Amino acid sequence: MWSAALKTQQRSWIGRSEGAQVFFAIDGSDQQIEIFTTRPDTIFGATFMVLAPEHPLVDQLTSAEQAADVAADRSYASSRSERERMAEVKEVTGCFIGAYAINPFTEQRVPIWIGDYVLMDYGTGAIMAVPSDDDRDFAFATKFELPVIDVIDKSDYPGSTKSDKVGKMINSQFLNGMEVPAAIRLTIDKIEEKGIGTGRINYRLRDANYSRQRYWGEPFPISYDAEGVAHARPLEELPLELPELDDFKPTADGKSPLAKVDDWVQLPDGQVRETDTMPGFAGSSWYFLRYMDAHNDQAFASPEAINYWRDVDLYVGGTEHAVGHLMYSRFWHKFLYDKGWVPTAEPFRKLINQGMIQGVIEFAYLIKSKEGEKRFICANLARQRGIENVARIPVHVDFVQGYGTDSSYLNIDSIKKFIDWRPEYEDAYFECGRGVYHQGNFEAAGAATDNMLMTHSEVGKMSKRYFNVVNPDDVVERYGADCFRMYEMFLGPIEQSKPWNTNGIDGVSKFLRKFWSLFYDQDGKFLVDDAPASKAELKILHTAIKKMIDDTERFSFNTCVSGFMVATNDLKKLKCHKREVLEGLVVLMAPFAPHLSEELWFRLGKQEPGQSVHRASYPELNLKYLEEDAYEYPISINGKTRTKAQFPASADIEELKQLALANETVAKWTDGKTVRKVIVVPKRMINIVVS
Repeated sequence: MWSAALKTQQRSWIGRSEGAQVFFAIDGSDQQIEIFTTRPDTIFGATFMVLAPEHPLVDQLTSAEQAADVAADRSYASSRSERERMAEVKEVTGCFIGAYAINPFTEQRVPIWIGDYVLMDYGTGAIMAVPSDDDRDFAFATKFELPVIDVIDKSDYPGSTKSDKVGKMINSQFLNGMEVPAAIRLTIDKIEEKGIGTGRINYRLRDANYSRQRYWGEPFPISYDAEGVAHARPLEELPLELPELDDFKPTADGKSPLAKVDDWVQLPDGQVRETDTMPGFAGSSWYFLRYMDAHNDQAFASPEAINYWRDVDLYVGGTEHAVGHLMYSRFWHKFLYDKGWVPTAEPFRKLINQGMIQGVIEFAYLIKSKEGEKRFICANLARQRGIENVARIPVHVDFVQGYGTDSSYLNIDSIKKFIDWRPEYEDAYFECGRGVYHQGNFEAAGAATDNMLMTHSEVGKMSKRYFNVVNPDDVVERYGADCFRMYEMFLGPIEQSKPWNTNGIDGVSKFLRKFWSLFYDQDGKFLVDDAPASKAELKILHTAIKKMIDDTERFSFNTCVSGFMVATNDLKKLKCHKREVLEGLVVLMAPFAPHLSEELWFRLGKQEPGQSVHRASYPELNLKYLEEDAYEYPISINGKTRTKAQFPASADIEELKQLALANETVAKWTDGKTVRKVIVVPKRMINIVVS
């Protein structure tokens, strides 16, 4: 079960698009320019062509007059990464190469340009530019004064953008008057009739770089003959294993360290092995299948093992793997499924994307000043004075008083630590409602003795950049591993991102101490006794068992922790120290607080080898202990609650009416009045209507 959001990410990354492959003839040449477009309907508005600077036709088509300009433009494009070229939206660069293509429908000559917004590795590395219906083409045409021909009337679709596939065709010969979707289909038909292209499905996803020049990684069972032709090694040589190495450094010419192992590289048949190895995502795309039959040396797993285990029941992983490991695992598995080697189309039956533990980022407001004065101002003062011209300077959370609360602030001691950390602010002013701190002096406003510079707090990513990273080791040292573990679960639903607040962990710490007090008093006296448990005590235990079973199945660990807190409080009220109840509760707690549970299990007398709480049988749920002998009913007179009373759970509606009317308090409110109606909602309430 994959979330719709994650599948959307993967679909966007793969980038499936339907359109047409079209070949444009080149004026005065027997060459053609191949393009792929999702908007073939706009071909009548194609007023120029743009090639990627790296396109091989650029060298062949550039005129002598344009050669210098083209070389300069290509040099600039080569200095920029693909990411930079794709992200640039404000500035376009390009150059006319001195050649023309022929629009196959208008038969007009259109100039051929190069532009760095077209990438060689995306599509065909060439586009038909339609400035009337593409923002980047329009920016390019505007800068270089190229013609723009409107081909779609979108007046019936207010608010639509250039990229929206809506509107009626205009200035497009046989397409005029048609709606865009129909025009797209007809244009593809015409392209195929003219023999200049075909309808086609394209993908944004590119081939992954699949080899690594390192030792670790699966070796390729490939070898090369004297002409450099690759050959797959015979199946009987599989599995191919890495040779033992002591030196993992690459060779001087950058080859894998395997290249230095001559007796492994040089094969008896005269061929040489491939010395690159596979990347990490090769093994991670299928390793889970190997667990099904880990000792099989004939196949990755036998058909019997695969058909028995089938797939992974549960996979827990962050959405950061959506277009990496998780996507390639699906690719790999679907390939195996198509080959008939696995019985399921998806590798994981259930997928949970756990949320991120976030941090609170603390900022101090620095007023922007042209005079060069550095003045920090309290967040409250900034809001009161309406000051907006401020820079937000991240403050290390260790310096902040009341970190993570709505009233976080810097006092004088905090400011000194901040200045030691950021000495460029040693001459800065720190102003708040209590006064101003400057270079070791605090000029108080009134009777204040300390600064209270309020900071601005917001929830964000826990990052070194924002100086808000919480080291788990520090938390464990102070509170213990079990407390840390349970607090992380208690923060909220597993799929949601949750802000870390160290102040909140105290509540879980107090709960664990209260749980311990069911077994030991403050003086360390062992309280557990062997007396039989009462029905009320067993009800608390079995209520907890049911909640743990239900909520664990739903991965609702935060409500499990709440359930433990409720059970502990209820047992404390009953002063329960019964072994019959507490042993079961310890087993329930074991997955949540493993160290505490193991210690208590040992102290309950489970001290023989192999008697770990983590090997104990899970408590069995007995629903009879959850059945109620009686229910408490609020009893209302004319809709207003007058009393409450316990009535047997077995009583039917007529019996409940009689019991309610016989109640002493009810009798007082109905004395001298006529009972018109008695309304009973079983197990909920009773209302008596009188007049």
